[in-house]
Amino acid sequence: MDPVRIKAHYYQQFDADYAREVPAEGYGGWQSAEIELAPAHTALVVMHAWEAGTQAQWPGWWRCVEYIPRAKQILAEVFPPLLAAVRASPLPVFHVVGGKDYYSHLPGYQKAAALAGAAPDYPQAARDPVRERLEKFRDDHVFVGPGNRADVAAGFKELDFAPEARPVGEEGIAENGPQLAALCRAHGINHLVYVGFAINWCLLMSPGGMVDMGRYGVMCSTIREAVTAVENKETAREEREKAQALWRVAINSGFVFGVDDFTKAVKSLPRRG
Repeated sequence: MDPVRIKAHYYQQFDADYAREVPAEGYGGWQSAEIELAPAHTALVVMHAWEAGTQAQWPGWWRCVEYIPRAKQILAEVFPPLLAAVRASPLPVFHVVGGKDYYSHLPGYQKAAALAGAAPDYPQAARDPVRERLEKFRDDHVFVGPGNRADVAAGFKELDFAPEARPVGEEGIAENGPQLAALCRAHGINHLVYVGFAINWCLLMSPGGMVDMGRYGVMCSTIREAVTAVENKETAREEREKAQALWRVAINSGFVFGVDDFTKAVKSLPRRG
């Protein structure tokens, strides 16, 4: 199958200008260009697109995870046309899961687990009373807060795919990097395009995220409108953490696509038989 042309955004991290007060201000910054995408070697990855209930149902969860409303809007408005376009194209759709087991009964997970074999073993450091107290302090003072703990735990007990992000048929489902890498090998994939939540947290650092997949030599890109970020008090108004994470993807992993450009590109491909 021939490559398809697509508009992509990248970041030009050169040249620092030492004649300036701040040399980095000489960088080219954000640019765009038409690049190639190989349909036979590209897949869309939906990661941690969870159903988070309602604010009335689990108010404590919503109090410490402020991006939930943005994620719900993306799920409702962006995911349906994007996933419909990809599913009608030759590109496979993979899902990266976690948090609790809401997926092991599905054929897409059973296939990935069989392809990857035994789950990776990460021997844990020995614990001691000081470490326990430090974790308790962080839980109380950093995240999630004592008043929110019960709601977060209750929400995770009922964790599931958001309706808009539920796997269809035998779409591959991975809970870690080895399983996602096994799916990539089985399908001949070397370029993953991530959507889901959150771009500066799970999509980068969690098992099956971009850092994980970079170790397998897989290029990892994203779609700007199909992600949001964990923001803080100082960044939330302007979503600066999302901007920083998109820059990180462009520098370290791959490209940033616009949803309209990506959808147009996949719609130009032969329809899936």
